[in-house]
Amino acid sequence: MTLPRVMGIINITPDSFYPGGRSASIDEAIAQGRAFFARGVDIVDIGGESTRPGADSVSEADELARVLPIVEALAPLGPVSIDTQKESVARAAVAAGASIINDVSATLVDVAGELQVGYVAMHRQGDSRTMQDNPHYEDVVIEVRDFLAGVAARAAAANVPELWLDPGIGFGKTVEHNLSLLAHLDVFRALCDQTASQLLIGTSRKRFLGTLAPEFLEVQDRLEGSVATEAWSLLYGADVIRVHDVAVAMQLRELLAMPTEEVVA
Repeated sequence: MTLPRVMGIINITPDSFYPGGRSASIDEAIAQGRAFFARGVDIVDIGGESTRPGADSVSEADELARVLPIVEALAPLGPVSIDTQKESVARAAVAAGASIINDVSATLVDVAGELQVGYVAMHRQGDSRTMQDNPHYEDVVIEVRDFLAGVAARAAAANVPELWLDPGIGFGKTVEHNLSLLAHLDVFRALCDQTASQLLIGTSRKRFLGTLAPEFLEVQDRLEGSVATEAWSLLYGADVIRVHDVAVAMQLRELLAMPTEEVVA
């Protein structure tokens, strides 16, 4: 049995939406990444620019200064992905040891093919500053699926060696859109099977969870909602979950992988 993978988030940013997911310094981020790998995390995802709703972009120089020392320190320990929209940052991070480009803009597919690294392509309507202003779809599931199918075709043409497709929960979607995508993960599972790609889902601590129950309103209180949606995602076809709360996610994966008779016992 092939276990789904856990991608642990490391943000070296002052403005990422979840304070518990930020590292205050490069040394702290490196220590956190080492702890992730020691815990058994499959991929460590390093970001130097927030992509939360309303976030402003940062300069290339600032982003490089934030991420490159961390990539260099952690890449010898296991697979590292670089969470960036900038081609220059992606190229520099790969040169420093990153083996995956995690791209919320889905524009760097040719770069991944050229560099022969893995690629995460995410759907997003608009950009970080505007994506939550008034997201609109005629059919969010079909439109997101068709977009990702197009990226998968481009990735195949570019000879990308490994591809993950991410429907982009919380990126240019209303609460209803997010719930509809989660309710139809079978559509994205089928697309991944058709395109020899993998399904990546990220719901961790996201804002839509805060609308589902009063006790989830604040980001620090969304652990239960995160775990519930991550469990749902794993049960309905996700190959990778991208998470802030690594220890809990690892326990969840181990629990779901246990034979039914052991769980009942």
